[in-house]
Amino acid sequence: MVRAVMDRVKTVTCPYGGLCPVKDVHTFEKLVNTSKLLEACSTVDPLKECCLPVCQPAIVDAALKLSAGNLTVIGGKDMIGGAVNVNAVNDCKMVVFSWISRELPSEAADAAFRALFACKTNKVCPLDFRHPSEVVKACRNVAAPSPSCCSSLKAYVDGIQKQMLVTNKQAIICAIVFASILQDAGVMTNVYQLCDVDLKDFTLQSHTAFGQQGCLLGSLPADVVFDNSTGYGFTCDLNDDTEAPWPSLSSSSSFSLCAEKLIAVRPTSTSGNSGCCSGGLEFIVFFLSLVLFRVVSY
Repeated sequence: MVRAVMDRVKTVTCPYGGLCPVKDVHTFEKLVNTSKLLEACSTVDPLKECCLPVCQPAIVDAALKLSAGNLTVIGGKDMIGGAVNVNAVNDCKMVVFSWISRELPSEAADAAFRALFACKTNKVCPLDFRHPSEVVKACRNVAAPSPSCCSSLKAYVDGIQKQMLVTNKQAIICAIVFASILQDAGVMTNVYQLCDVDLKDFTLQSHTAFGQQGCLLGSLPADVVFDNSTGYGFTCDLNDDTEAPWPSLSSSSSFSLCAEKLIAVRPTSTSGNSGCCSGGLEFIVFFLSLVLFRVVSY
């Protein structure tokens, strides 16, 4: 799918068009430090790039130079200090993507763009949380495992997990968001620990030979692949039982996926299951529509 987006980028911007004033490769390479750009984007670390970006700022810097610097060359006007045309910068970012895809080997460009798209996707929790009034009522004053609290909590989580597949990074954020909601309502005990709530409890469940298990994607759209014979497919981790993180009161309002503690609990897929249209037509269409929306809206 990302390769299709890359092909679309090439079609739209070769020759370069839109509001970006660059019209040829020669001008592009005159204005942009191409060696610096290739160094930043030739190998993109899927986790580090989201926390300490290297390729993303290099792309933005190149786009800014194209949108402003070349106007100075073409129009003979000093654009420094002037208003930045956001639409022109966005068009120039597409030009930069196109240039990178031309210069890097196909597999390297594909991996880099997938990692960049995944960073955008994993910034927020995509789940919708209704107010957990019943959970709050059952769990507000518990200090030890409570059947009523755990039953209410499990019932709530069972409801939200049906919304969609999430990545392991999104699951971390979702767990902290929900914990913060509970804390704000007066639930101070780590009920995840008391009731054995794991990260994979926050994602769509898969029916396996071992029962119902949560399917956590490693990243998105990096794990989505297309095969001419089998169609779209993805791999998910069914066996990681990482406990959902419960934030301290001091950090719950300012959590970050890049915090050392959260990176430490991020599950690593040691085994998994592949899926390709095996969860029913409705399931796969919903899932792919989510992927397409995320990629195109980048």
